[in-house]
Amino acid sequence: MGLQPRRDGPDPHFHRTMSEAFYVLSGVVRLNDGTGWTDAHAGDYLYVPPGGVHGFRNDSGEAASMLLLFSPGAPREEYFERLATLAEDPMGDAERDEFVRRHGTYWL
Repeated sequence: MGLQPRRDGPDPHFHRTMSEAFYVLSGVVRLNDGTGWTDAHAGDYLYVPPGGVHGFRNDSGEAASMLLLFSPGAPREEYFERLATLAEDPMGDAERDEFVRRHGTYWL
């Protein structure tokens, strides 16, 4: 996943039925592990168990990238593809609530 400079990622949230892991490939990514935000650099790794609160964002002036791993494997392509179109095609409240629930994301 590529993160553009000064582009926020998701606020803290959790997934009830899957774990998520982050492996930073390049740049600096701010990761939230449920207790606060920390800077993660290339080679850093964060594992979040099912139900664990987490979030990520790129606050730096440089692009960053990381691998995301969901277990058990979940079809997440539509989720990320739709998020990429929100600026041009925003969702209403009801549509957004249904979308995130369908993809197992629960915001705090």
